[in-house]
Amino acid sequence: MQKTYETISIEKRGKVDWLMLNRPDSLNAINLKMVEELNDYFGNLYNDGTVRVVVVKGAGRSFSAGLDIKSRHDSTDTAIPFGGGFGFQGYLADVYIKMRRCPQPIISLVHGAACGGGFAFALASDIRIAGASARMNAAFIKLGLSACDMGVSYFLPRLVGASVASELMLTGRFIHAPRALATGLVSEVVPDEDLEKAAQSYVDEMLDTSPMGLRMTKEGLAMAIDASSLEAAMAIENRNQLMTSKSPNVAEGMAAFLEKRKPVYADD
Repeated sequence: MQKTYETISIEKRGKVDWLMLNRPDSLNAINLKMVEELNDYFGNLYNDGTVRVVVVKGAGRSFSAGLDIKSRHDSTDTAIPFGGGFGFQGYLADVYIKMRRCPQPIISLVHGAACGGGFAFALASDIRIAGASARMNAAFIKLGLSACDMGVSYFLPRLVGASVASELMLTGRFIHAPRALATGLVSEVVPDEDLEKAAQSYVDEMLDTSPMGLRMTKEGLAMAIDASSLEAAMAIENRNQLMTSKSPNVAEGMAAFLEKRKPVYADD
């Protein structure tokens, strides 16, 4: 039975989960309940073969304004028993680790503000599509904190390079949709109302791949980005190809190619 959450909602469309950050009155700001629910959702995905792709979006006017500062300021809960001993800091950080660990590709649809931890949600995704209204920043440094938070110092330079990442993190300035596209931070920019339509083309092409091939491509790409050498990256590639080659879906994929038709893959 599908779980019901308070701060996020999950719409299942076949083998695709459309996850909505659902606190529109606060611009989908991150509170403790949202962290709890995102940890639960992404934690359960790792062994869920029924979900092949996840699309993340925000309800209302923005993707996510980041940490709900008022909620944290008013909270008396200073002893959260999670997060590897780092309390709320580690508990929220776990969300981004689980997003990268889950084998399903994640597509984020960014409109309006994506700030701080909300920016990190987009960065931790595999593909980002921006609405024309999108504006993103590493807001942490604007609050007297370091901009190195929630994986931003890991994700951002890998996406846009060290120079642009340094600029954005040392100043906290916003990057808007056109420049986000020019720097490779997002794959495309579309009118806000066309975000779901744009995402669907990516989803459809991913669903045309074999289940194991899709999952192992996300895993292999993540490992290759941090590989110590070409040989290390190729070792992962060789391992993945040997594993996927054992699936009957390879024969189906080759037959479909020769017969000039779409493959019909089985779950594996």
